[in-house]
Amino acid sequence: MLRQPIVCVLGHVDHGKTTLLDKIRSTAVAAKEAGGITQAIGATEIPIGTIREICGPLFSMHGNKVSGTPKASLSCEIESKIQIPGLLFLDTPGHEAFTSLRKRGGSCADLAILVVDINEGFRPQTIESIGFLKEFKTPFVVAATKIDSIRGWFPNLGKPFLETIARQPQHAKDALDEKIYRIVAQLSVQGFNSERFDRITDFTKNISIIPCSGRTGEGIPELLMMLSGLAQEFLKEELEIKGERGTGSILEVKDVRGIGTTIDVILYDGKIEKGDWIVIGGREPVVAKIRALLKPAPLKELRVEKQFEHVDRVSAAAGIKIFAAGMEKAIAGSPIITVKNESEIEVVKAELAKEIESIEFEKAVEGIVIKADTLGSLEAMIRMLGQKNIEIRKAEAGDVHRNDVVTIESADRLKKVILAFNVKVLEDAAEIAKERNVKIFENDVIYRLLDDYEKWVSDEKKKVEQEKLEGITRPGKILLLKGLVFRASNPAVVGVEVVSGIIKSGVALLKNGKEIGTIKEIQSEGQIVERAERGQRVAVSMSEPTVGRHISEGDELSVKISQDDLKVLEELGSAEEVALAKKTLGIE
Repeated sequence: MLRQPIVCVLGHVDHGKTTLLDKIRSTAVAAKEAGGITQAIGATEIPIGTIREICGPLFSMHGNKVSGTPKASLSCEIESKIQIPGLLFLDTPGHEAFTSLRKRGGSCADLAILVVDINEGFRPQTIESIGFLKEFKTPFVVAATKIDSIRGWFPNLGKPFLETIARQPQHAKDALDEKIYRIVAQLSVQGFNSERFDRITDFTKNISIIPCSGRTGEGIPELLMMLSGLAQEFLKEELEIKGERGTGSILEVKDVRGIGTTIDVILYDGKIEKGDWIVIGGREPVVAKIRALLKPAPLKELRVEKQFEHVDRVSAAAGIKIFAAGMEKAIAGSPIITVKNESEIEVVKAELAKEIESIEFEKAVEGIVIKADTLGSLEAMIRMLGQKNIEIRKAEAGDVHRNDVVTIESADRLKKVILAFNVKVLEDAAEIAKERNVKIFENDVIYRLLDDYEKWVSDEKKKVEQEKLEGITRPGKILLLKGLVFRASNPAVVGVEVVSGIIKSGVALLKNGKEIGTIKEIQSEGQIVERAERGQRVAVSMSEPTVGRHISEGDELSVKISQDDLKVLEELGSAEEVALAKKTLGIE
């Protein structure tokens, strides 16, 4: 028995993900005589009958030449092979589908639609989305949206792409091809071969790019057809329902007026019945008996709907709201398993413990704190930070609290950091963090969060190095210029050129290895300055020496440095400074 594949929609913000999903929904509603749709838990279920109805025009195009493309025989091949019961689209943001709706060894998503604005091409969140697709090895198609905004495009509402492209003027076709091949090039950089779907002969080696519009509905039939075909051809084994036990992942924990705390679950295997025991994995497993299974009315979205229908059972794949005691302890992203017999609970607990064993909640003694919206997001951050050898002291799902700040307030400067992914920073936490110099980074894109942190670390290291260098005496050499003795003694004031290195007020000077005095002041163009660098000509004053007796025009004087100064220079200074320091100290 095959379940419907779970399809994740992801891509950059404003590239048309929501518009595309809304159009798919409205198209399915229009074809309700073929089966209609059901919406629940941020998911849209479209049965195969509805998909066949929407794709009907494609099947009638079999064998016809369309705009110079190969015969559209793929649609008939798909029609004859389809056995899946439908498609389940996740309405949740792409990153949540991959980091929150997780199962052991991967994501709940079986397929994905990568939405790309055909006019903009790849953007930052597009790259992040591809990272998820690569990591979880998720098959995907590219929906190249907003084709109706191409200059000169003539919209054909709700028509298949193969039909509408045949009606376009040549300049619009050329513009489309140019934009498609920019996406092809961008996918190539990411390691994928791709082509416009109707030009592909081997779908195992190429990613399909499907031009479409969420506004006009053009290309929607091909998008649904390609997803159905991919699922049927390549995911048949994965879509087989493996057993009776309900297996899923928590999307959201929320309070419902008149009911209490409930959990929204995506069920990806088995079935759930009222009265089953539910076991929720986590740091502290939650066990309870299911009191109610709730679904919204047909065509209503669970996240906004307030009226629910009570059902006795639900089979995968589906979204369902579950009510049971103790759900307030559940955490979004946690895996769940349901069983009928109480005797199975301990076995299930052990299974779920293995599923989340990669998440270590308290780690290195020295390290940063990370907070995330779900266990799945937390796991993704732990993995990515581990790849960068960044130590973690505490990893936890939930908002940033005062205690998170206190945990690291005494840490090393570069580790007094909290990374907050898609969570709130509570007011008292923000205040104490500011008082105690704890840096908090916030973002709802993981790679941006890590990039911001790494850039800050790099900048801070440079500051630390600069402070360390500023704390030592740097090597330098000056030449006393002829004809520029302004005062012979008490103090001696002479014009000099900095031959190498730097000089500062307060440093001692050596002549032939012997200390002859300390720079009292440095003047440049009549202004007192703290330092002078190689190539600069300045006036210096020294109280101890007398010109003509201790020093003379044409003398070279070196800054006195210590062995400790040399050690710091060998760590942080330039090769030129190290060489000059060694020469000053008489080290070959």
